[in-house]
Amino acid sequence: MDEIAVLIPCFNESKTIEKVVRDFRKALPEAVIYVYDNNSNDGTDEIARRAGAQVRYEYQQGKGNVIRRMFREVDAKCYVMVDGDDTYPAEAAVQLCEAVLERSADMVVGDRLSSSYFEENKRPFHNMGNSLVRKAINSMFKSDIRDIMTGYRAFSYQFVKSFPVLSKGFEIETEMSIHAIDKNMRVENIVIQYRDRPEGSVSKLNTYSDGIRVLLTILRLYKNYKPMGFFTWIAALLTFVSTIFLIPVLKQYFDTGLVERFPTLIVCCFVYLSAIQAFFAGITLSTMKQKNMQDYEYNLTALNTEYKKKLKEQEDIK
Repeated sequence: MDEIAVLIPCFNESKTIEKVVRDFRKALPEAVIYVYDNNSNDGTDEIARRAGAQVRYEYQQGKGNVIRRMFREVDAKCYVMVDGDDTYPAEAAVQLCEAVLERSADMVVGDRLSSSYFEENKRPFHNMGNSLVRKAINSMFKSDIRDIMTGYRAFSYQFVKSFPVLSKGFEIETEMSIHAIDKNMRVENIVIQYRDRPEGSVSKLNTYSDGIRVLLTILRLYKNYKPMGFFTWIAALLTFVSTIFLIPVLKQYFDTGLVERFPTLIVCCFVYLSAIQAFFAGITLSTMKQKNMQDYEYNLTALNTEYKKKLKEQEDIK
């Protein structure tokens, strides 16, 4: 088991990967640096290998797929995840690791948005998108993560081995953040400096398609993690719409004693029934989620026992 593992997912980062690997070797000399190549065709893997990284491969395209592979294969006391585009300072990794190793943080967020991100990032709508996602998640999940989509984070062994990676692409950071909030994990925010990509290095993030994916991921995870709130909102909306259409029918009935718009009345009744079903679906799924949380805590205890066993085996070997 490594003391610190630096995980670098890469797709065509030949312009920057050598500097990133060398910077992290200097900042964290005790760390093992893993570069996971995701079908690069520009020699990223060979450059990383010459710079001193252990190079491995993930052939399913997408950052989420790469991170799933990383988390399964690497065992470490502390994990540092960073992009291979040289936008994050390696020297900040020391602070991120201290939070995990010395203060028992489960996830440490490298917070770009509180420093230089809005001045350095020149891509249109990225600033607005990051702020929108941060406000949406912190409002919906009652949290205080200051940079939801940062690619610079540190994790504990327990987080990495208990995190079910479901996303395939860039929405993975959003999934990580919501998972940590929902599972009541200890999260720290550490302000870091951000620098834009150097000339010749191209972002793989599509502002619009990936932005829509992130928003859909937030909605999906809100449904999964907060089913009572999600289905209560649906029930309230259906009830409101049905009531708006039903009021004229009821007014006519009280005025004349007749109901002339039977189709409207029938549809409104069915919509009310749908609202009731949505509400009780929320109750049912909320109960199931509570059971899943209990199972998760039990599995986390078993995972912690396994972690201690691995540490003891490692000490015995030494």
